Amino acid sequence: MSNTKFSTVLALVLVAGCTTGSDGMVMVKGAGSDDLLKLRSGPGLEHNVIMGLPDGTRLIRGGCKPTDGRTWCRVSLADSPKISGYVSAEYLAVF
Repeated sequence: MSNTKFSTVLALVLVAGCTTGSDGMVMVKGAGSDDLLKLRSGPGLEHNVIMGLPDGTRLIRGGCKPTDGRTWCRVSLADSPKISGYVSAEYLAVF
């Protein structure tokens, strides 16, 4: 399978994964014990970092979209919904 086809299929799988769960509740998973998932002001690495989120942080997930080879999801903190931004979908898990 060519890299372009593989990237397209992967993006579709990740976007489909973003639609699971009826309440949109997800948590950060896979950032690692010594790292933080970066909550960004927009969907992409070029956007400013708002804050770092440790594994286990509960989020409310909005829509997801592929950008520059990654799928980015709009999220807000479950405990502070006014704080929102974008994170890479590969670090989100439904709970």
